[in-house]
Amino acid sequence: MDKKSAKFARWPEMLIILQSVVYGFGDPISKIAFEVTPVYSMMTVRYSIAFLVCFVLFHKRIIRTVRTVPVKAWLIPGLCIGLTYLLNNVALSLTDATSVAFLRSLSVVITPVFAYLLYRTHYSRLHIILQIMVLPGLYLLCVRGGLSGFGAGEIVTLAAAAFAAGALVFTKGYIEMVDPVSLTALQAGCSAALALGGSLIFKGGIHMERTTPIAWLIILYLAIACTFLGYLMQNLALTKISERSVALLQTLCPVMTACFAFFLLGERLSPAGIAGAVIIIVCVAASTAAGGKD
Repeated sequence: MDKKSAKFARWPEMLIILQSVVYGFGDPISKIAFEVTPVYSMMTVRYSIAFLVCFVLFHKRIIRTVRTVPVKAWLIPGLCIGLTYLLNNVALSLTDATSVAFLRSLSVVITPVFAYLLYRTHYSRLHIILQIMVLPGLYLLCVRGGLSGFGAGEIVTLAAAAFAAGALVFTKGYIEMVDPVSLTALQAGCSAALALGGSLIFKGGIHMERTTPIAWLIILYLAIACTFLGYLMQNLALTKISERSVALLQTLCPVMTACFAFFLLGERLSPAGIAGAVIIIVCVAASTAAGGKD
């Protein structure tokens, strides 16, 4: 294989890296929108827009999928990814964001465990070692001073991490039965339904009265780039690489968030945070270089 072909063969990894960049930009700008829009209302509108865009563009394919593919093939991954973000936002209201960021990233080690338990998927010793080695980097980057304790918020975050791992594992398990585009739309639909439920239960409905034009632009970015394209990039990548590889590559997301937070919000990393980012990048680079040995 020549160098050009080898680079092209890396397109699944590049998609997840691009997803991390997209999500990394979305995290800090979300703070701006949250100042004027309730979290559940914003999530409901965001995921609804993403679903509608998908449906307008690919409605024939989506309808065919719903009619011909077993419901579990798209409903289980859809509920997992929807519950991931729903619980993540609940956790943010109960505990520190640093604790949530770290514990949510534990999906990187939960994913291979689920894959083994559900599908007896085995991984090389090198990849397992890299999977574990990334944890100190995540701790240094996301926490940088110790967890705030362990209470309801931390328990909810661990549940979110488990559902995030489940979303990867079940998507990988069913991706041969349902095409990535249809799955993206149905995942967005499940996310919207769960967010609407949270909005009705906790806030008594959708409240967008104070949403500013800038906040609406942010919501559109989150809907199109982070949800529609973000889900699609993940699903496409899972057609070619393992859920373990995707989970490890997604640990780049906190690194990207830190970079964009510096430029957009003036937030600076401590030396420990910088060291954590370096550890994550090294582990991801080593795993990608070892690629094909899963």
